[in-house]
Amino acid sequence: MLKIGELASLSNVSKRTIDYYTKMGLLECERSESNYRYYPEDAVEDLKFIEQCKQMQMTLEQIKQRRDLMKADQVDKQVIQNRAEWISHKMEHLQAEVEEIYASVEKLEQEEQAKILNTLKPKTSTLIQSLSVFSS
Repeated sequence: MLKIGELASLSNVSKRTIDYYTKMGLLECERSESNYRYYPEDAVEDLKFIEQCKQMQMTLEQIKQRRDLMKADQVDKQVIQNRAEWISHKMEHLQAEVEEIYASVEKLEQEEQAKILNTLKPKTSTLIQSLSVFSS
């Protein structure tokens, strides 16, 4: 078990943020008789998961729903449908951004074009492979 300060240090997240996540139900803790909060060791992984979700612009409520489903090992059709719609919208936005980048890249010299395009190519290939699962 970890005290809030230890968890904050290990996860590079502020104590205030951990306290907020705890109040929202994203993290679970136990209280000691002297009212100290103790978090399980896997709270570090929970915080990593929360940060990854935040990087995908998920709201804290969406993160909580996703975390709760994962912990309960359940499938909720509506949550999955909402998530699929969110991903679809995000992909449309990213496609527009990529098209914008390609249009701008054409104005650069060849060496600079190659650098930028090589940054996108590996991730584009991975994304195309992932999307092919849904197109079949």
